[in-house]
Amino acid sequence: MRPGQQKPLTAAQQFLNLRANPICAGEGTLHACRLTWRYCVAPTALSRDYVVRIDYRQGDTPDVFVDAPDLTALAEGRRLPHVYEQMPTRLCLYLPRAHDWRGFMRIDQTIVPWAALWLFYFEEWLASNDWKGGGEHPTQGRTRGDRSAIGRHRADDPLQPPCPQQLTEVDH
Repeated sequence: MRPGQQKPLTAAQQFLNLRANPICAGEGTLHACRLTWRYCVAPTALSRDYVVRIDYRQGDTPDVFVDAPDLTALAEGRRLPHVYEQMPTRLCLYLPRAHDWRGFMRIDQTIVPWAALWLFYFEEWLASNDWKGGGEHPTQGRTRGDRSAIGRHRADDPLQPPCPQQLTEVDH
């Protein structure tokens, strides 16, 4: 590590940060230098709930999947925009070669809000068939556009049904 360079966070530190942050309240597993975290998010107050899974191996970049609902079914035959894989749906959130995300960054403060923003643009795309999230698509170089802090966890909304049962349904 060079002088002045920030030390990467361990998978255990990332796990503790995810567990402590209410915007991604959920459940996960931690194993030697890797973690999996599942949580529910709704990008706006009028949005459906999504079950998001983050897989992270220390030293790599996080992989982000939407486990439920099935985004390809919601797309009704259209190819999903701005993803690395259609099934399982792995989101394209940022440009790895530009080092938009680095190991010293907290997943709960970067990847989690970026995923909520991606889902916001996805819902807009469902209605308009026009991806307004900016960036380059993975086949063109894998990037993400604007990343404002859209998205909230539904646990604090008494009018919205809780999402934890969806987490356990995905595990089967």
